[in-house]
Amino acid sequence: MHRFTPLLAALSLSLAGAHTAVTGVTPALNATVAAPASVTLTFNEAVETRFSTFRVMAVPAGKTAQAAAALALAEKPGSACLVNRAATLPALAARVTVPLRADLKPGAYVIAWKILSEDGHPVSGHSSFRVR
Repeated sequence: MHRFTPLLAALSLSLAGAHTAVTGVTPALNATVAAPASVTLTFNEAVETRFSTFRVMAVPAGKTAQAAAALALAEKPGSACLVNRAATLPALAARVTVPLRADLKPGAYVIAWKILSEDGHPVSGHSSFRVR
């Protein structure tokens, strides 16, 4: 039994350091697509959606995707700057689909998220795509 103690301790530490991560985004990073009806984020574990924020916004001229993501996350739900519509999500979800407005114009868009993982840690990130 004692010979397994170091192994169990190492496994516990590695699991404790693991946080929620995005494992997939649709449209894919830097993809050029026809105007999508929605974007989908897939995580390696369920996220607390009621304590999470998901935004999609056109990247303003002269801004990087990272700067646009920060702007998008600062916008209030329903802001005219955002192209995402309200989504009805379960309390916990490992896959989140965010519906978009139907009038997306050609250009660059950023998907921004700030989520609360099941372990209580906040995680934020962004991805971008282009509409042709």
